[in-house]
Amino acid sequence: MKKYILALDQGTTSSRAILFDHDGNICSSKQLEFTQIFPEPGLVEHDPMEIWLTQLTTAKLAMSSIGAQADDIAAIGIANQRETTIVWNTETGIPIYNAIVWQDRRTSDIVDELKANGYADLFKQRTGLVLDAYFSGTKLKWILDHVANARNLANENKLAFGTVDTWITWNLTNRRAHVTDESNASRTLLFNIHTGKWDEELLKILDIPSNILPTVVSSSGVIGEASSGLFSSRIPVAGIAGDQQAATFGNLCIKPGMVKNTYGTGCFLLKNTGDKALESKNNLLTTTGWQIDGKRNYCLEGSVFIAGAAVQWVRDGIRFIDESAEIEKLATEVPDNGGVYMVPAFAGLGAPHWDQYARGALFGITRGTTQAHIARATLESIAFQVSDVVQAMKSDSGLGLTALRVDGGACRNNFLMQFQADVLDCIVERPTCLELTALGAAYLAGLAVGFWHSTDELEQVWKVERIFEPQMKKELREELLEYWHRAVTRSLGWIKE
Repeated sequence: MKKYILALDQGTTSSRAILFDHDGNICSSKQLEFTQIFPEPGLVEHDPMEIWLTQLTTAKLAMSSIGAQADDIAAIGIANQRETTIVWNTETGIPIYNAIVWQDRRTSDIVDELKANGYADLFKQRTGLVLDAYFSGTKLKWILDHVANARNLANENKLAFGTVDTWITWNLTNRRAHVTDESNASRTLLFNIHTGKWDEELLKILDIPSNILPTVVSSSGVIGEASSGLFSSRIPVAGIAGDQQAATFGNLCIKPGMVKNTYGTGCFLLKNTGDKALESKNNLLTTTGWQIDGKRNYCLEGSVFIAGAAVQWVRDGIRFIDESAEIEKLATEVPDNGGVYMVPAFAGLGAPHWDQYARGALFGITRGTTQAHIARATLESIAFQVSDVVQAMKSDSGLGLTALRVDGGACRNNFLMQFQADVLDCIVERPTCLELTALGAAYLAGLAVGFWHSTDELEQVWKVERIFEPQMKKELREELLEYWHRAVTRSLGWIKE
């Protein structure tokens, strides 16, 4: 019997590898941060080679730290930052440009042109997405249009496009597997979520050749083997999902109506809608959750661009704290926010506002404002943004929220979780294992190779560590939300002429 599943969790600011056992316990975990590249305001890039090398290194470190061999590992599952776009030369294996990160806004003009030409409804109908610079399609178009010789290489069949899962898998399998799964494909603006195929009409509109696209495979199923040149023997690669869909699966929100929120660099709220692709009337996204055994599971998603990244800004930008975890202590030095509200629109605003021209702002500052008030306003802004998405979901589905399952680094913050329960007026369930993105990737891979035999078996693995119950009075909740919405309104369209 194999002992472990190796989950590769390739995130926006770090690469992580975790070894899980049959009980879903973390047996080993290693993480490496990598360089964030900001060529100009609003532009965000990564070095794809650094992504790959940090991910491979964490895998080897996680294994060696407990003496695990390749023969001990039943399968590898991959979860990844979504929408981040990589194009590489298939002959050399070298990317032709840096990875353009999901936060990057350089293609806002392309998006505006597509909207002006009346394409917004077509893209939403086919892909479930709103037209926004967030997604991969316009980033890919930008690379093909702006990198010297890119289109010639594409015509010669020497280019490959992929999101980060595709890049990692291609390198893991020694360049044999150029694939993605439906959850990642559904975030590109190029994929028809109803037919499960790349959409020729959308490709034509964006002038993207189909020969550079990866093959779409199941989210759970063996799609190749990690090369024996990387590990001592080959290991099946058997699960792929975009990080938020992986976290939804990891939180076992596998029944229609269940909802999870991941508190990472951004916040991502997903509601399982089963086999129905609900079209949002409130600017939420319809996305493929996962596809297993030919069955497609859909979700409604609200994407908040900046959550944990706002805490990083307090740490690195204005240097109020030395470590991110210190923000909770600082924030609780004051009994309330002192009338201070932060709108962390550092990369525009996502759902349900979708304003790529909004920018970050602090409101209500007085002579009495302290670092603690700003720290508290920062944490509160995360919960307020989630509240906006929950209200949009309620309006779309007609159903309120009774419980929210949470994961991600920031959900360790007890103040934030209690405030979230208060502003949502519902319970928040925090599981024992917070690495739900990695655990979801592990579940998908493990199910494919018989490490786990069913989702019923997985139900025994998922455990609650703490439940936060709402305590705030209705009047205070309504007052806080009113001022929050006033602040958001003032931040909209900030840089648009």
